[in-house]
Amino acid sequence: MDAAFFDLDGTLLDTLADIGSACNRMLAAHGFPQHAVPAYATMVGNGFTRTVERALPEAVLAALSPRELEELTAEARAQYAAHLYDHTAPYAGMPEALTELAEKGVVLAVLSNKPDAWTEPIIRHFFPEIPFALIRGARSDLPLKPDPRVPRAMLDELDLESGRCAYVGDSDVDMLTARNAGMIPVGAAWGFRGAAELRAAGARLLAGRPAELPELLSPPCAEK
Repeated sequence: MDAAFFDLDGTLLDTLADIGSACNRMLAAHGFPQHAVPAYATMVGNGFTRTVERALPEAVLAALSPRELEELTAEARAQYAAHLYDHTAPYAGMPEALTELAEKGVVLAVLSNKPDAWTEPIIRHFFPEIPFALIRGARSDLPLKPDPRVPRAMLDELDLESGRCAYVGDSDVDMLTARNAGMIPVGAAWGFRGAAELRAAGARLLAGRPAELPELLSPPCAEK
């Protein structure tokens, strides 16, 4: 393949403990029930606001005004921004896999629904030696995944053909993003959602661990 675009949370990095802890601190501050960190695996993927909405009790969420929801989301964001690096880490073998892909000439990029203000800093922090061509996170003036407009704009900026590029992610949102953008959907089965969801969402290729990516995504695979 000519390029591999990557989701961030649950694909490149295990961020669940820091996201969950941030939301739990907000919930606790208001006397709302908290969640076990693994429960957040089904709450993430559609942007930070949606994660907060899912974490709140349904009755509370239904009674909130838009302004009140915005305020609670801002509290959780502030908690997360202060603890981006507490427990987050790359998945085992990921730095080596990315290095090998880059050495094979595969263009690397990141497209995440994590707010843009956090996306590049966290990627540069954990992967300082990886030559990502583009890193994009969520912005208020652009649609979130699985809308294809941002990945298509990235492909155009890099002068790449969508059908020769993979999008690697751990959720149904990521597989739909790839399909909507005309890219090859590659499932990261080590992530938050697992192989069954990825297959059901249309993953064309599936990797059980990061170490499988260089063989799976190296340029000759584009002809398969």
